[in-house]
Amino acid sequence: MDQQAAQPTLGVGMIGYAFMGAAHSQAWRTAPRVFDLPLQPRMVALAGRDAAAVRSAARRHGWMAAETDWHDLISRPDVQLVDICTPGDLHAEIAIAALDAGQHVLCEKPLANTVEEAEAMVAAATMASARGVRSMVGFNYRRVPAIALGRQVVADGRIGAVRHVRASYLQDWLVDPSFPLTWRLRREHAGSGALGDLGAHIVDLAQYLTGELIVGVSGATATFVGERPLPGPAGHEQRSGAVTVDDAALFTARLGSGALASFEATRFAAGRKNALRMEINGDRGSLTFDLERLNELQFYDHTDDAMTAGFRRVLVTEPGHPYLSGWWPPGHVLGWDVAFTHQVRDLVTAIAEGTDPRPSFADGLQVQRVLAAVCRSAANESRWTPVPPPAS
Repeated sequence: MDQQAAQPTLGVGMIGYAFMGAAHSQAWRTAPRVFDLPLQPRMVALAGRDAAAVRSAARRHGWMAAETDWHDLISRPDVQLVDICTPGDLHAEIAIAALDAGQHVLCEKPLANTVEEAEAMVAAATMASARGVRSMVGFNYRRVPAIALGRQVVADGRIGAVRHVRASYLQDWLVDPSFPLTWRLRREHAGSGALGDLGAHIVDLAQYLTGELIVGVSGATATFVGERPLPGPAGHEQRSGAVTVDDAALFTARLGSGALASFEATRFAAGRKNALRMEINGDRGSLTFDLERLNELQFYDHTDDAMTAGFRRVLVTEPGHPYLSGWWPPGHVLGWDVAFTHQVRDLVTAIAEGTDPRPSFADGLQVQRVLAAVCRSAANESRWTPVPPPAS
């Protein structure tokens, strides 16, 4: 405790306290107890519009204070980092205000609702970086140890030149047409539906694992249930509203090297709760990852003797595997939540070292450009649509 008291601190303020807010809160609590961080995070304040709800969430998740206006949270002198877990329509305004105020920013994915908003966030982040203020977008699946190991395997040339990527993210929570019209189903708040919510993750993972960017897409989207009941108290007359986002998205793509890729994102796959799967095929081997078996990486070495060749199950729990140095003995598997803990570790370390963390806001903008190209293609009879390259 004496050592912690003497350690430099990092005051954290978080905006948003629902699903992602709970996951991020657990990560801020856990990271300094698993890893030796160079700065000690202090969970200073939690912000949300409902006073009673945000106070309850602050007590439950370990925050020292509650605010009902995010402007008040940003103006607190004891907050040095702002963690944004709001719907997408608030990301740009909050992030830019925090960066301009000299606060580091962690922003949940997708970075914004539009390319224009994401571009403004990147501009603010670039200016802030010159003053030593850091920013990162929360593509947490990069921090799953098996995914991080997969990136190393590809970077080391173990699968050779990438030929094909297959990516899917399937959920089923919208199959019931009586599910209410939440903010995630309204374009003005969410930007898009399954495409931005789920597709953003697999686009980022495809680019991260291969080290390549997507340069063009051909896509199709569908909305299967056009109206849903509005949330309201039980016993009152039920009203409905229009669903203004996609329920599912499919698209093909090409990477910079010429490799082909296919993507599927849906919230209508009955029986699939959180089924994310990646497969990377190269001329020397293949990798596969399944989030429902998140401690495992499947690796196939095409240079092995054909008589005994086959996919190799790698249990990613060894002390030398990414992030495993702080956890349990080999074979004691980890859960979905640890990716957020690893995210905190990497961000706090980068801030202490004075380096820009990844994925950066620029990485988030690249994903946003891919999503926007898919939307343009889907609106234009699936016509092949180039993805603008990053600014040089």
